[in-house]
Amino acid sequence: MADHVDHVLRQWAAACPDLDVSPMAVFGRLSRLTRLVNGELRRTFAEHDLDPSSFDVLATLRRGGRLTPAELMRSSMITSGAVTQRLDRLEARGLVVRTPNESDGRGVHVDLTDEGRKLIDQALPDHVNAEQRLLAGLTPDQRESLADILRRLLVSLGDEV
Repeated sequence: MADHVDHVLRQWAAACPDLDVSPMAVFGRLSRLTRLVNGELRRTFAEHDLDPSSFDVLATLRRGGRLTPAELMRSSMITSGAVTQRLDRLEARGLVVRTPNESDGRGVHVDLTDEGRKLIDQALPDHVNAEQRLLAGLTPDQRESLADILRRLLVSLGDEV
């Protein structure tokens, strides 16, 4: 069984036989996989009138409850600059509400509205089902091994809680 990355690696081996391009076997596949997975997940999010960042914010609030914008940034997969912009959009849609922090007048807390909770509760099962479909080519043991390998790589690169 061969994929596109195997083809690229063979070309590099012929063009530059003295260069070890083996890292490309991993990063080329991660890159192609990311593109394929993101496309599929975007379609699922779009069915609920969401984009990946909006889904991430709603999902983070659903699992974490009331959070400050800083906590939301640390717990989600979006950058600090995107938090305010995303919250503005979600608040305009009536999906989240920002309330003053009682103990710190400068800060705010972010909560899901009833509508936001309803939307994420509808979108989440579809998201998980899409991920299940995307992983259908792997056995449960292979999924667990892949998750462990990716965790080890992330931790080695400093991505720890």
